[in-house]
Amino acid sequence: MRDLKNRVALVTGGSRGIGAGIAVALAKAGADVAVNYRELANAANAVCAEITGMGRRVIAVQADVSVAADVRRMAAKVEAHLGGVGILVNNAGIAHPRKLEEITEAEWDEVLTVNLKSVFLVTQAVVGGMRQRKWGRIINLSSVAAQTGGAVGAHYAASKAGIIGLTHSCASSLVRDGITVNAIAPALIETDMVTSNPNASPNLIPMGHFGSVDDIASVAVMLAMNEYMTGQTISVNGGWYMS
Repeated sequence: MRDLKNRVALVTGGSRGIGAGIAVALAKAGADVAVNYRELANAANAVCAEITGMGRRVIAVQADVSVAADVRRMAAKVEAHLGGVGILVNNAGIAHPRKLEEITEAEWDEVLTVNLKSVFLVTQAVVGGMRQRKWGRIINLSSVAAQTGGAVGAHYAASKAGIIGLTHSCASSLVRDGITVNAIAPALIETDMVTSNPNASPNLIPMGHFGSVDDIASVAVMLAMNEYMTGQTISVNGGWYMS
């Protein structure tokens, strides 16, 4: 596949950081894009303006992707305005740095709900259409924290490890339907989430510097175009974890 023309992509948490970078990169590759956001409407609209400038169709869609009713409404709106979702990027997530003994039950539940449950809910909402069309690309954003423990905390690491397990299960069950499911596991990409974390230091990375959003976006485009890769976790981490 040379480009993603006539494909519809939905990027959760697409208003800033890695999500915004992936949304723009998919549009550059030819996709029409739905940019999901929870609160940052102005940031989402700025991403949409950039994509509109490329001549692609785009909409911003507000939804809390950890809430099933919001997810159903979002999926219906995307289909009504752009068509059925063919490329799903499950990127939305939160990170609250905490030591193990400091994590409250409420914080544990919130991180697992936003980071992991949302991937299940949005995937479930769009996979039926992918099956009907016999084509789909699901790309889940995990983290090096799933592999090393990371620099945020046990709650975050557990949520990102769960994404890898969910990726494997979905890849196995959808492999005969023309749908690939893969994960990307970044480490310390230079975004607000990382630079605001006092535990996140370039010294943790063998390369000695943070990664860029483009480093992740280019992998997402590759996975969206690739026909034969499924059930894989692509590590983009400057050498922190080697598989």
